[in-house]
Amino acid sequence: MGDIAEDETTFYSNAEGYWKEVPPTVDGMLGGYGTISSIDINGSKAFLKKCLGEGEGKTGTGCALDCGAGIGRITKRLLLPLFNTVDLVDVTQEFLDKAKTYLGEEGKRVGNYICKGLQDFVPETGRYDVIWIQWVIGHLTDNDLMEFLRRCQKALRPNGLIVIKDNVSYEGVVPDEVDSSVCRDLEIVHSLVGRAGLCIIHEEQQMNFPKEIYQVHTLALR
Repeated sequence: MGDIAEDETTFYSNAEGYWKEVPPTVDGMLGGYGTISSIDINGSKAFLKKCLGEGEGKTGTGCALDCGAGIGRITKRLLLPLFNTVDLVDVTQEFLDKAKTYLGEEGKRVGNYICKGLQDFVPETGRYDVIWIQWVIGHLTDNDLMEFLRRCQKALRPNGLIVIKDNVSYEGVVPDEVDSSVCRDLEIVHSLVGRAGLCIIHEEQQMNFPKEIYQVHTLALR
């Protein structure tokens, strides 16, 4: 087991090191693809609006959590307009500091800024209507991802949702040495979600992204 533990430690510390060097800007958050931000947000908004509201099985709009929030790009444009309160969690303190100015006036409705890696983060039980996890699951090992999803499930309010939005590879697991992450295929993501004890309520592919980047899928889980 020693090797695995050592590899894991390196996997996480290398990723932390990578993000420490990234400028705290929208372009930095999106790896130079800042131009796709609006397409991404509009797709996410349409997806989320199908799940929110009044009525049976619909999800409330009290409190959301932005996982791997960076400077708060998603909080600012997707979550704060739809939820009363938003919490941000990210491994890089500099990004969270930047978020405080980047979010502007609406940032007053941020509940907590939490500086932690998701592998170590325990969200508060029963706090969230929506837990949004975008472009960050590749930074977790399979086991840590499943454990994190289980903790997220406990953190949901009644009818709450966990949303994963991420790149999927065409086949298998593709490592990215640059930012110390992996990209999994859809079948593997489905399998990990199931093993974490969650069901997929709704799933879509994000359209209109540049052809050269991986397909991006959004999954709502409960």
